[in-house]
Amino acid sequence: MQASAILIVIMAVLFACGVYAMLERSLTRVLIGFLLLGNAANLLLLIVMGAPGVAPFFGSADPADMSDPLPQALTLTAIVITFAVSAFLLALIYRSWQLGQADTVEDDEADAAVRARATQAEESMDDETGIEDEDDDATSDFVGVDTAPITVLSSRDVPGVRDDAPVDEADRPRGGEDA
Repeated sequence: MQASAILIVIMAVLFACGVYAMLERSLTRVLIGFLLLGNAANLLLLIVMGAPGVAPFFGSADPADMSDPLPQALTLTAIVITFAVSAFLLALIYRSWQLGQADTVEDDEADAAVRARATQAEESMDDETGIEDEDDDATSDFVGVDTAPITVLSSRDVPGVRDDAPVDEADRPRGGEDA
């Protein structure tokens, strides 16, 4: 049995609307988004389940005609998880409404301080880096990191090895690796 294209489109729309609603600052919209995501997950499991078949506990049926019990168990688990998180979000919304007569999450002093530090760090990084010359080979895309070309070490660069002593190639450190 092929999955219905209509079910796949409905599932995709539910996922998209659920994610969009969860990105809002209103707790009620977060709850609605979570419920949409839960229903989309259940629909996904329904699509994955495939054709309905005979219950697996009937011994006389051919195993090819039996339905897979795993998606059914996962759907029941998803329903229970959605119910529990929805109850928690409803309690959170109710408490928020009791305290502030609103269900929107506002920025506090810590959020404002983090935003100010991030903006200040971005501005200072822009001032420090500036515009790089295109022909400068000693810089990389990483801010404040200079790269050096890989060099081949000779025996005089390895501490404890004399120039006249033979050096085993397996023991010689490589140019780009940490020794």
